[in-house]
Amino acid sequence: MSAPVAVIDAGGANLGSVRYALERLGATPRIVRDADGLRGAARVILPGVGAAAPAMRLLRDGGFADVLPALDVPLLGICLGMQLLFQRSEEGDVEGLGLLPGVVRRLVPAPGLRVPHMGWNRLRLRRPSPLMAGIDDGAWAYFVHGYAVEPGADCVAEAEHGTALGAVVERGRIAGAQFHPERSGATGARLLRNFLEAA
Repeated sequence: MSAPVAVIDAGGANLGSVRYALERLGATPRIVRDADGLRGAARVILPGVGAAAPAMRLLRDGGFADVLPALDVPLLGICLGMQLLFQRSEEGDVEGLGLLPGVVRRLVPAPGLRVPHMGWNRLRLRRPSPLMAGIDDGAWAYFVHGYAVEPGADCVAEAEHGTALGAVVERGRIAGAQFHPERSGATGARLLRNFLEAA
């Protein structure tokens, strides 16, 4: 897997672990801090841990908000990076990249239900998807988030935390994982490999 993979630095604390996970799969990731760094990339990954407003500010300042919608290579958002693919987030009432329809909403606390959602949770497959090839229904994945999107037409796998939430989304070249594949063992490694090997 020698095709260059651009990993966008949007201020997320998981940047290094995503890079190492890709290297373990034989990819050649490069960290990019402005849109010029996307030139020549065969795949683009937008990781993120943090808040929507400062992350979107970094994406705008780096020129990514203008370039990503016109990109013609596969794009994978991870955790906050997935949330930023949508039209809007309630977190700071910020506009996202608008690559997928929908609004990211705050998870609602309830008795016995911790927010943010942290820990292992099962994935429920909703429809066949190249991104989920080889991942069984009920596979475990690791989540850390306080906001989520409802499972919509682009949702290929969901999870449950008080209510159903979109765990993996896919529409054409745009994909996202609400969980952390870089921390999800074999499940996460398989999702990343599927993304890297997608036609």
